[in-house]
Parts: sequence; structure tokens; C-alpha cells
Amino acid sequence: MSQTLHNPAASINGIQLPSPQKLAVTHTTSPLISEQIPVVGLTGGIATGKSTVSSLFKSRDIPVIDADVLAREVVQPGTKGLTQIVACFGPEVLLPDGTLDRKKLGAIIFNNEVKRKKLNSIIHPAVSRAIVWSVFWCWLRGEKLCVVDVPLLIEGGLWKWMGKVVVVYCSADIQLQRLMMRDNSSREDASARLNSQLPIAEKVEYADIVLDNSGSLQDLEQQVRLCLVKLGRTAGWSWRLSWLFPPFALVSVLWTLGWRSAKRSRRRSRKPFEGI
Repeated sequence: MSQTLHNPAASINGIQLPSPQKLAVTHTTSPLISEQIPVVGLTGGIATGKSTVSSLFKSRDIPVIDADVLAREVVQPGTKGLTQIVACFGPEVLLPDGTLDRKKLGAIIFNNEVKRKKLNSIIHPAVSRAIVWSVFWCWLRGEKLCVVDVPLLIEGGLWKWMGKVVVVYCSADIQLQRLMMRDNSSREDASARLNSQLPIAEKVEYADIVLDNSGSLQDLEQQVRLCLVKLGRTAGWSWRLSWLFPPFALVSVLWTLGWRSAKRSRRRSRKPFEGI
């Protein structure tokens, strides 16, 4: 069930989180899967502090697979991704040195849903493959767990393939203030940017663990420490078995795919969650 490390009463800044029973209906992770697949999905909202949490994981020698970094790597010169982009959008999206002109490409897809979807159909599969390979190399090195840092983990559906989902949360008011301060933007501009994204309160519904970043950095560091303790216990002994006995890992992955597929089917037949 979902756990809020900062507040045992599952209330954040006066906002009551969904009860564990509600979360268990649609979004919690199968205990069997979470014990066998030590892959942790990390996400949050803009200005909630996800990058800070990612850095804290890295500082504790936890391997972090950064989807944003991979998204840049899959369109480097010589990659299949860049070749497909040039074939679709033309050579004008390249800089003189052969690298991708992100500003030019952004202008092309701006307010053009068809072209944006086409670009996503190129980038997303490439990033997903890169994530799979990165997870595989973590497993090959015998890592006890690895963290997959994906800003759009929920929106893109990758949460379905994670053993655990960790969401970095802060209240909407704090999120707005932090975004205004970070980008030196007006309240109107910051609000418009937040409104264009999935609300952080909705992302919390998908979480197995919620890190409440409404307080100080020291408080967040303590939560990350407790989070790692919980994740370490979750991994248990089976991570070592899957490393020493690869067929066990294969069976675990197949079980994950089957269970998640069944869960999606059940979810479609239910009424959508009302939110917090």
C-alpha cells in the first residue's frame, strides 16, 4: 500500500491523501513483483524536488537511470533516432555540426499535435529501449536495486513496469512559489505551466511511497534514508537469486508483464478515481 514517509497519518499539509484501501484498488504494486523486481520508478511534478531526490539517491551509491539524459543520448549524431527525426522533419533541424537543433525542432512541433505525436513516436520507444538496457546492466553488475528517474512516468505509462513507484510531493502553493522563484516567472505564467501538467495530487494516487518535500532539505534527506531502508527490505533475498539464476529473473519479468496487463484490464472496468 502507499506509504507517506513524512506523515504516518497520510495527510500532507492539511491535504488528506487517499486511504491505503483506496490506493490498493487500482494502483498498488503486487508484493510478489516488488520483491522480485528491484526497479524503482521515481517521479514528481515540476518544482517538487524530484531532481534533488535523484541526487540524494546517487550520493548514496544507488544507480539512477535518468530518462532525460537518455532522451538526449538517443538523438546523438549517428543514432537511429536522429536519422528518423531528420527523415521526418527535414535536415533543417540539424545544426552545422550535425547535432539536433532542439530549438528549431521545438518551434516545428509547437502547437502542432500531429508533429508532436510523430516526434514522440520516435523518441519514446528509443528511450524505453535505453531504459531496459540500463536496467539490464544494473542487474548484470549485481545491483540490489536501481532507480529509473522519469518526469512523465505516470503520463507515459512506464509506472506499470516498475516494482515500486516513488513520488516526490509538495503542496500546490509551495510548488507554485518554488516554480516562480526558480524561473523568475510571474504567477500567471507559472500557474499556466502547472495547469498544463498532470497535477501532483493525481500522481500521488499511483505511489507506493510518497516523499513529502514541503519542508527542509534535512527533512527530505531523512525521508530518502527511510525510503532506501524500506526499498532494501523489499528487495529481500530474491534479487541475489535472480542474479545468480537468470531464469528466475526471466520468470519474474514475465510475471510482471502478465500481472500488469491483467491489472490494466480490471482498471478499465472500474470508475476513474476521484482524486484527493
